[in-house]
Amino acid sequence: MKEFSFFLLSLLLIVASCTQQPAAEEQGAKFEIKRGVNLSHWLSQSQVRGEERAKHIDEGDITRLKEYGFDHVRIPIDEEQFWDEEGNKLTEAWDLLTTTLDNCQKHELRAIVDLHIIRSHYFNAVNEGGANTLFEDTVAQNQLIDMWKQLSAVLNKYPTSLVAYEFMNEPVADDPEQWNQLIAKVHTALRALEPERTLVIGSNLWQSVGTFKDLKVPENDSNLILSFHYYEPFVLTHYTAGWTPIGKYTGKVEYPGVMVSQEEYAKQSDEVKKEVERFTKEWNKDSLKAQIQDAIDVAKKYNLQLICGEWGYFEKSPKEQSLRWAKDMISVFDEDNLAWDLWCYDGDFGFWKHDDSGFKDEEMLKVIMSGKKLGE
Repeated sequence: MKEFSFFLLSLLLIVASCTQQPAAEEQGAKFEIKRGVNLSHWLSQSQVRGEERAKHIDEGDITRLKEYGFDHVRIPIDEEQFWDEEGNKLTEAWDLLTTTLDNCQKHELRAIVDLHIIRSHYFNAVNEGGANTLFEDTVAQNQLIDMWKQLSAVLNKYPTSLVAYEFMNEPVADDPEQWNQLIAKVHTALRALEPERTLVIGSNLWQSVGTFKDLKVPENDSNLILSFHYYEPFVLTHYTAGWTPIGKYTGKVEYPGVMVSQEEYAKQSDEVKKEVERFTKEWNKDSLKAQIQDAIDVAKKYNLQLICGEWGYFEKSPKEQSLRWAKDMISVFDEDNLAWDLWCYDGDFGFWKHDDSGFKDEEMLKVIMSGKKLGE
């Protein structure tokens, strides 16, 4: 009888071990990505609430993106949507986020949760007459860490192979060392909670490629992805965009080639000339690659994945030239196995319209999805 009981106990332990092992392996699996898109102006940069917000991104959007060939999404979220000014959780936004992550898990689509805007830091504050206090205010820095502690407490149930954290979008520090010090503080806090979670870290000054040489990457951590954003040549990607100074230029734009001809340049006001002067030269695929090279070199130095977390063109940009630019971007990404997140899915840089037309930009989709898939 004792022998039978011992046999039964051993059998139960083996079954339990087999049952638990896949979950453990899944939790420790790498977060691998290649082709993604930003779910913008939903849980970030939007005043829409209630039923309209809930309908903006649903399971149908996740299945659509999976069918198109994306392997992940980047989900920008804002502090003001998740916490009120007293720091209390706003449950509706939390529920929308976790429901979407559940749908991502169901349809095998990975997700980067990106803390996009916080009350102490907004990437466009200076241009809109505001100011950032984050880098001089230790209280604000501790609040940022606390936000991630709260996010981790909810999101840590998702496998490390499914969800990654980008703990701040487009830092704008006067001194790159201020950003490096904050990276170290947040990294230490998150690693104490989740040692294996993939963290996405961007460069200073809007995650620009030009500041990658100043980035101090936490050492001995292979669960990091380095990120840059890229919208150059700006005169093309933000053509007539009203929120940027370069949007005042309405002349012809060419790509590849000399983007703004001397004839077009001569017609402009002194104000516009300052904005477009650097585009009066040749721009092509080699120009793009040369600008991105610093970021590629840093990622290779640390043997880390590199992602272009935002890139894309405004809906009013010249279509033919924009598609040629997008094709060159995909080619540059693929040459060095860079991952990417298009900005964006359904906004004024996107390919999908959430209206009765269900319009999708087939030409854009064909170009951006023409490159390598995950694992190729």
